[in-house]
Amino acid sequence: MTEVVDNGPAAEDAPAAPAAVPTAAPSGAAVPGGATQGATAVSEEVVEKIAGSAARKVPGVADLGGDVARFFNSVLDRVGLERVGDARRGVSAEVDGTSAVINVVLVIAEGHVVAEVTEAVRAAVVAAVQGYGLTVSAVNVKVDDIELGTAPAAGA
Repeated sequence: MTEVVDNGPAAEDAPAAPAAVPTAAPSGAAVPGGATQGATAVSEEVVEKIAGSAARKVPGVADLGGDVARFFNSVLDRVGLERVGDARRGVSAEVDGTSAVINVVLVIAEGHVVAEVTEAVRAAVVAAVQGYGLTVSAVNVKVDDIELGTAPAAGA
């Protein structure tokens, strides 16, 4: 049994097609023809670090993390491991594609208004994370403690 394959018109009958030129596109971006070059995934740890850095910069935030996290951090400080775990301590994130829900646990400095500090933390976290091209669905803030003996920043 012989199979007949039709390859279309003979090469001399077909118009010349332009040569395909590879193009560079950002990861996950569509390239001509509708194909993608791959997917980009952002880990929860990355989002937690971004959010933690932003939250720490807000006036009125004395520290991040609950009692247990701060206790373990103080032990690490005493044994010479000051920076272990600091980057994302007090922050957790759930990332679904390019959308994130972020939870921040903080210690507020004495003399600051809780509602003002928590709203400023939300705004700073959203701006920082969205600056990396992600969408923030929610920023949940829990005030776990107050640090006494700290004076509010000037103008606070």
